Amino acid sequence: MKILVINAGSSSLKYQLIDMDNQNVIAKGNCERIGVDGLITHKFADRSLQYEVPFPTHKEAFMEVVKALTSGEGKVIGDVSEISAVGHRVLHGSEVYKVSTLITEKVIDDIESFSELGPLHNPPQAAAMRACRTVFGPDTPMVAVFDTSFHQTMPEKAYMYGIPYEYYEKYHIRKYGFHGTSHRYVSQHYLEMRGLKPEGTKLVVCHLGNGSSITAVKDGKCMDTSMGFTPLDGILMGTRSGAVDPSVVLYLENKENLSADQMNDILNKKSGFLGVSELSSDARDLVNASHEGNKLAKLACDMVRYEIKKFIGAYAAAMGGLDAVLFTGGIGENSGELRAEVCEELEFMGIQLDEKENDYNTGSDHKISVPGQKVEVWVIPTNEELAIALDTKAIIEG
Repeated sequence: MKILVINAGSSSLKYQLIDMDNQNVIAKGNCERIGVDGLITHKFADRSLQYEVPFPTHKEAFMEVVKALTSGEGKVIGDVSEISAVGHRVLHGSEVYKVSTLITEKVIDDIESFSELGPLHNPPQAAAMRACRTVFGPDTPMVAVFDTSFHQTMPEKAYMYGIPYEYYEKYHIRKYGFHGTSHRYVSQHYLEMRGLKPEGTKLVVCHLGNGSSITAVKDGKCMDTSMGFTPLDGILMGTRSGAVDPSVVLYLENKENLSADQMNDILNKKSGFLGVSELSSDARDLVNASHEGNKLAKLACDMVRYEIKKFIGAYAAAMGGLDAVLFTGGIGENSGELRAEVCEELEFMGIQLDEKENDYNTGSDHKISVPGQKVEVWVIPTNEELAIALDTKAIIEG
């Protein structure tokens, strides 16, 4: 069985074709600049093709994906009929979709109706589903896998905000959490790898990249997570501020005569690593600059590592203990320096890194804590595309 996994943005369409018999990626790529001009990058075996092609809409992008997979130099399958199903990543499922779901017209309409909760992602993802159905036909099943689903097990005390309850009832304002597919994959993969049943386990998963979130996973289920009503909440990120006192927002709007939209732009696109360092949104740039004596770059590095440490301690307290800390995402998987500073002074919790193992980047599942410690620390590369494909396979077979 071959499953095509789609991650659509407003002007992009990322794809992976996965052979579910061995879970190998047959081909992957990205259609960029949709609605502007168009550029596709198609990778297969050890080769890569890149060429320009017009993408007025997502429909033309899907047509080019099919063409790239079935013809020319990048051909990896004989016919589109070899694709058994399509799995779509969806940012927001509101409180309606608690698990991955077979896509119908109603599901697409619902995803569109959640646009106020996910304005940058849900509209293009709904558009991509309609375009996919047009290109592949109604007989090819499609499955929606929601970033918010894994976090739907949070108790009320964790997801509610201290604002008048009527606003939750009227506007569904609550903590939703994001990166759920990654947190679910990494936590489940760890338990399977260690041969553990979910019951009784207490894990903290640190998904760290340009966007970052931390999740407490108890008994295999999300108990709490750092991102909130939107992906802006939580720790310092590439260009996002993370959590700030709400009064800071009001104070700045008054002082700088800013509109709500301008303030939103500052918090989402001009803050975080970029805003604090005044240098870059890329963590690698900040690490290099901090080593060269750049004080603001070092401050940004210190802030994010301190915040991650606080979340680990807070979630251990909330769960009543801790069995393992799992690092994933571009920064979590590749920055031994960050992991070392996050875990420093957590020996009282039973966390102690093996310096040699932490510095050794294998690119695969890798235990980096000292043997025999109470709390294990692992680096586990995330694989959201495989998680989407596995959900898709289970749903169309079930």
